[in-house]
Amino acid sequence: MNQVFDAYAAYYDLLYRDKDYNGEALFVKDLLFQQGVESGDILELGCGTGKHARHFAQMGYRIHGVDISPTMVTAARSHLPAELSERISFGEGDVRTLKLGRKFDVVISLFHVASYQTSNDDISAMFHTAAQHLSEGGIFIFDFWYGPAVLSDKPSTRVKHMADENISVMRIAEPVMHPNENLVDVNYTVLISPKESKLSETIHELHCMRYFFTPELSLLLTKAGFEITSLVEWVSGDEPGFDTWSSTVVAVRRKVS
Repeated sequence: MNQVFDAYAAYYDLLYRDKDYNGEALFVKDLLFQQGVESGDILELGCGTGKHARHFAQMGYRIHGVDISPTMVTAARSHLPAELSERISFGEGDVRTLKLGRKFDVVISLFHVASYQTSNDDISAMFHTAAQHLSEGGIFIFDFWYGPAVLSDKPSTRVKHMADENISVMRIAEPVMHPNENLVDVNYTVLISPKESKLSETIHELHCMRYFFTPELSLLLTKAGFEITSLVEWVSGDEPGFDTWSSTVVAVRRKVS
């Protein structure tokens, strides 16, 4: 999996330049406030290039981000503002096997990292990782592909184009559904064209994504020691529905017996 994300990192920030990282961080902050958490230490599972982390640090949280891709982690460290360096740290880590030997007040995992855990063993291991890094009452927040919407508004071929002063990137996403496995294979063709060169590069990537349903998440989280306190649409906070591809779980770490 990390080979895919190492290649992805080369154009990741440009491709998601229009993403509202600040608005998303504010949404998570509001969810935390609803749970009575207004400060503390956050562990981010799947931090990418660290853009969410920087916003959380600016809000007053301390945050440690981990990512499976060394290239992503290098980018996150290189973009870290000096004034935030005491509140943010980054490291390599697999969300299924991470063992930092410390507890956090909050664990977050954004941008559908959970949906990259395509087997029951994978997602169970991720939930176990979150539980092991939280004390009783700690909060776990993650977003994911919401099954009812994926089946109602089926994935289709999409094209996205972004450019800056140095490079142009066009990404074609062609999905293949596997309904008996609750999986979608997203076949990416990425055309990268430097503006000062006639040479271009084409990258082919496969991102396998799992969509989830509330009962299975509740069961898996309960087994990991969590209780779901809310399930809402990503960013809006509304109740998820048949047009809600991205939903968000807020779960609380139960008392460890």
